[in-house]
Amino acid sequence: MTLIRIARADELPALVEHPGDAERNAATREYLGGLLDSGCTRPQWCLVAEGGDGQPAGSAVLWTIPGHEVPLAMVLFEAPEGSPETGTALLDAVAAQARELGATELEHVLDSPAQAPQFQRDPQRREELLRGAGFELIRDGLRFRRTLSGELPADDDRLDFRSLAVIGREPFIDALEELLADTADARLAADVAKHGLRPAAELLFEETSGLRHEPEWWEVGYAADGTPAVVSLPAENPSVPVIGFVGVTPAHRGKGYAASVVSRSTRILAANGATEIRGDCDRANVAMAKAFRSAGYENFAGRLEFSRAL
Repeated sequence: MTLIRIARADELPALVEHPGDAERNAATREYLGGLLDSGCTRPQWCLVAEGGDGQPAGSAVLWTIPGHEVPLAMVLFEAPEGSPETGTALLDAVAAQARELGATELEHVLDSPAQAPQFQRDPQRREELLRGAGFELIRDGLRFRRTLSGELPADDDRLDFRSLAVIGREPFIDALEELLADTADARLAADVAKHGLRPAAELLFEETSGLRHEPEWWEVGYAADGTPAVVSLPAENPSVPVIGFVGVTPAHRGKGYAASVVSRSTRILAANGATEIRGDCDRANVAMAKAFRSAGYENFAGRLEFSRAL
């Protein structure tokens, strides 16, 4: 029987060490150390599967937004090759712990190709373990990044941007409700189906609000006829500045505004010290993927997003 336990203090932040893989070991140690320092996780949220030598042979760590007490996702999932029962036991244990802490669902992302800080090698095996433990795919996404150097594109003079500090919350919810009515994002469409259009818009706004931002950063861009055309929600997660959310309302699609709003978010983050910015979109959202590329971003990875109901 596999022993799943909370990691000991002397096992943090290393957890599972891979012999001969110094790059991976250093990156994951630094990553978990940062999560512990920022409050994204706690020592008691770090589970390990004990190997025959008493040391961690597998791991699963709960994650949340700093300041929150309920976990939202699982990171640093490691299971030894040739032992699917260990992987399943870890996934069940971390799900049970998240449930006890008040979570109603638990998410996990699988990036490919494998890269720092989690180095999720052997993605097919990982996906099989996740699906076997009740995790369902909620979005097949693309990840983008831009390293800032040189001049940024000028703002689109067709748009009049007004910030959250000036217009308040409701115009953002109104615009988000409009664009969610016809979204190509599978995850957002599922939220609309589950909660309804207005509640899904409110949920998107509140979830993004959990990322660090200033009211002056968030904007609605209005077209010349006075109707809302774009929403721009740049922010910072604990690791890197991000395009938290951008979108174009249905009435104004096909006008090149998607690239304009990505550029606008980029300019705001750059003005506040960002040197690298990341963002993502659903693989099926061809227009938004094109907008990222037009705004100078490179697609550096794919991301499968999974969720398990608790």
